Amino acid sequence: MKRISLYFIVPVLVVIAGCATHRSLSVERGTVLQPGTFKHYVDYFNKMEDENIVQAIPNDSAWQWMEKNIPLFECPQANVQEIYYYRWWTLRKHIKQTPVGYAFTEFLVNRSYADKYNLISCALGHHLYEGRWLRDQQYLDQYVHVWLRGDSGRPMKKLHGFSSWAADAIYNRYLVSGNKEYLTNLLPDLQKDYAVWEGERRLPNGLFWQSDVKDGMEETISGGRREKNARPTINSYMYGNAKALAAIARLKGDAGTAALFTRKADTMKQLVQQKLWSSDRQFFEVRKESDSLAHVKEAIGFIPWYFNLPDAGYEAAWSTLNDTKTFCAPFGLTTADRSHPAFRTHGCCKCEWDGAVWPFATAQTLTALANVLNNYQQQVVSNADWFKQLNTYVESQYYRGRPYIGEYLDEKTGYWLKGDEERSRYYNHSTFNDLIITGLVGLRPRADDQIEVNPLLPAGKWDWFCLDKVWYRGKSITVIWDKAGTKYNRGKGLSVWVNGFKKGSADQLQKIVF
Repeated sequence: MKRISLYFIVPVLVVIAGCATHRSLSVERGTVLQPGTFKHYVDYFNKMEDENIVQAIPNDSAWQWMEKNIPLFECPQANVQEIYYYRWWTLRKHIKQTPVGYAFTEFLVNRSYADKYNLISCALGHHLYEGRWLRDQQYLDQYVHVWLRGDSGRPMKKLHGFSSWAADAIYNRYLVSGNKEYLTNLLPDLQKDYAVWEGERRLPNGLFWQSDVKDGMEETISGGRREKNARPTINSYMYGNAKALAAIARLKGDAGTAALFTRKADTMKQLVQQKLWSSDRQFFEVRKESDSLAHVKEAIGFIPWYFNLPDAGYEAAWSTLNDTKTFCAPFGLTTADRSHPAFRTHGCCKCEWDGAVWPFATAQTLTALANVLNNYQQQVVSNADWFKQLNTYVESQYYRGRPYIGEYLDEKTGYWLKGDEERSRYYNHSTFNDLIITGLVGLRPRADDQIEVNPLLPAGKWDWFCLDKVWYRGKSITVIWDKAGTKYNRGKGLSVWVNGFKKGSADQLQKIVF
């Protein structure tokens, strides 16, 4: 009974804390950007549609909610700035009030295979990475509790309906919120969840298997809807989850559990590198039930770097990123090798992952690439490569001249393959603003008390940008790039401000840690 009551009690406490946070906004010192400057975006977005589906926060309250909750961002590239605010506006549409707390939906329309409250676990990790930058913590606090405790104190019945990096995402959310008590309280739930995965999906060789449809990736070249293949997805996810559980246990002072999950993570790293790496094709691939590699490069081969899994020496895989014969297409990164004979051969418009561009995968790949650029010594990819692909991602998020995010799109034309279906509109299946904050601007969440900023914006592209009112571990962070010092009049170059005080600066775009 105690655990049943907890998911009702904790959100109430967070609401109180959230209100206190909102009261502090009116006296927050040192802000650079004025919210009203960006209200016109929401006015435009609201006019783009007839609001036929309303959840917790309707369109007429969208700006009020965004003003209280989101970091402000300004840059000289109009489409990047517009899509930044559009993605917060669409994320807000998916916040749903359920009988057991706030949650985030994936589709606005009801889906027959969803859990209670129309919830689907496939993009749970994306929701947590994106939503961790909201000031009011009640939304994610309750969302996590709904999934882990929302069925009369037990996990939701379809939590394992899809592969998941939930533990990793919950821990990375903590790196922003700093709420140690909330995180460590979840350790027993997450341990049990990991054990269930081991019971359901562990192969005799130690790897985890998954059918492509339960990876959220139907009709792949490498697999099938019922094939039990060892995929880079679920195995990387389980590595990330094990690393997160070890870190959470250390925070709780549980050395035994920390050591156990450190060993599990180490085992997964070795298995992925030994059994899923193709030395011939220099890429991480699916290992089939027949115990042979699938002999096809797919975007899921980049996922190990999402969790910083590979040791140094595997970065050659990234040479394919900008290769127009492999992954680089006019409207995005394809989900399979463009030169493979089976590329785009499964038909169309039934959610195929045999090559079309999926924002779900693009977000994972760009997050992984940011990790490569921040955490690996290599000469294969550069900030310019990351920025190029981010721009393509931005450009793809339009449909008939208006901002749009849907399920998947044609790699050559940019046409959204389900763009005329209600189910595809506002598809909450990827991140974007987390990429702006942690990649482009480069605020890198850390486990210690230091603040790190390392913009991936290449030199010479923009003369200025500002990310303002970022709520990070109880502090308001502002990051300014002002090459000449005349845009914001707070000095030349890159500067990082904490609660209105300059704490770090550099003449050029470079890493700052303090």
